[in-house]
Amino acid sequence: MTSKITLLVNDAPIGLSYFVQKFIEHTVGGMIASLEGTGEMETLDISVEGDAVKINLNNASVPANQFVSKVFKNTIVGIVSSLKGVSEINKIHLSVKKNHADKAF
Repeated sequence: MTSKITLLVNDAPIGLSYFVQKFIEHTVGGMIASLEGTGEMETLDISVEGDAVKINLNNASVPANQFVSKVFKNTIVGIVSSLKGVSEINKIHLSVKKNHADKAF
């Protein structure tokens, strides 16, 4: 199974190597899986702007308390700030979409 990872920083697309895509997918996937009441990730959209963190899993909003929001924000900003071509970060939008087309039957 492959995934499509899209990352926008300040509304500008950021190119991601295969390693970075998999690192992001596994990191945020693990964070999502640790939250109570979440299911298997098919689509995931995370937006970070200031201290506001919005998490949308499989087209449903995931409630996040202050602790969860802070962990998601700090983790994602930490990863993104390490990427080539990223300097100032005001807004981040991360999208993960699983692709099942290559799944063997």
